[in-house]
Amino acid sequence: MIWVAVIGDWFNLMFKWILFGHRPYWWVQETMIYPNQSSPCLEQFPITCETGPGSPSGHAMGSSCVWYLMVTAALSYTVRWKDKSAVTLHRLTWSFLWSIFWIIQISVCISRVFIATHFPHQVILGVFAGILVAEAFEHTRAIQTASFRMYMKTNLFLFVFALGFYLVLKLLDIDLLWSVPKAKKWCANPDWINIDTTPFAGLVRNLGALFGLGLGINSEMFVTSCKGKNSCKMSFRILCIAASLATLQLYNFVKIPTHTECLFYILSFCKSAAMPLTVVALVPYCVHSLMRTTEKKLN
Repeated sequence: MIWVAVIGDWFNLMFKWILFGHRPYWWVQETMIYPNQSSPCLEQFPITCETGPGSPSGHAMGSSCVWYLMVTAALSYTVRWKDKSAVTLHRLTWSFLWSIFWIIQISVCISRVFIATHFPHQVILGVFAGILVAEAFEHTRAIQTASFRMYMKTNLFLFVFALGFYLVLKLLDIDLLWSVPKAKKWCANPDWINIDTTPFAGLVRNLGALFGLGLGINSEMFVTSCKGKNSCKMSFRILCIAASLATLQLYNFVKIPTHTECLFYILSFCKSAAMPLTVVALVPYCVHSLMRTTEKKLN
């Protein structure tokens, strides 16, 4: 799932750089459509003033990408049922899950349009682009058995391609960060402008998450805990889920300083890498060690 989310977000960045989509909260201030200073007044919120281009919507694309993957994965288990009652249950499950999927996507789209961050066509494009990415990479079996070297190569390719694309267009006098000055100019409150909404901030977060996932899955801690005898126990899984959720909440309290852009990107990469590494390897290993120590005491 992290693979699909990272690749989907990377494609979203490329699309945004190619399509040059405006956002409503600054477009209404600059368009010549409304005569005599009669442009509509759009209410802004603390989460309105994103600094990247608007098309396609990253939230809509990310949401549809991840939820499509989860729904199809869940349905892949029920499709194997053969008897008549099971087939009926599969159809009910299919209808329920896809209804939930579209309810969530519509809610995300409406919320993004409501806060004046996106136009309707941008969120619609984001939803269908996310579905296409999820469908394409869902059947890529090499992802499930990727080595750490493969993770590093993918990370390097995504970074070099994005940076190279940016630099080449900059040499052609095309500024891919054109949206940042517009956001700063037309945002109702300067405090609502956050560096973590810039295009490169998202790229760094995704690269960090993929690096941390690769490091965790290919670590000795993951092999010992998640591929050992405890991995099949329900108690092990429940403890891992609870401990992971608690740890992720603690990560949310870690605030990265934004006064220095370079330092922000480095720390953002480290934080993004630490989260999947903790969930995939560190937490299961600690739970495994705790359960093994308890079993030894009981014996």
